[in-house]
Amino acid sequence: MTDKVLVALSCGTDNPNRTTRALQMAVMAHKLGKKTTVFLLDEGVYIARKGIADNLRSATGDSADDHLTYLKEFEVPILVCTPCAAIRQIFPDDLIENASMGTADIFINLCCESAVISF
Repeated sequence: MTDKVLVALSCGTDNPNRTTRALQMAVMAHKLGKKTTVFLLDEGVYIARKGIADNLRSATGDSADDHLTYLKEFEVPILVCTPCAAIRQIFPDDLIENASMGTADIFINLCCESAVISF
């Protein structure tokens, strides 16, 4: 069993429930002592843009921003697919604290060494 967890998130504001759940699972993995990384793909890259997740909530009322705040506080890496972000006009200066651009090779390497949870 690995102590590394990768949460891959490909939805964002288009699916607040899945987005919030993915972030919640990343928080839980970290709280359980796992070395956790979040990788945002496709529509998921939007939540890395400053201010976007501020009002994003699941049907149960959970806040995506609360989970992102935890991840930022504990310096859990949030990687943003570079081409996915570029096509959506999201650039490094637009990103929330603790988020950085990531490429496919980084994603594949993380997948190969981690337990992957995909949303």
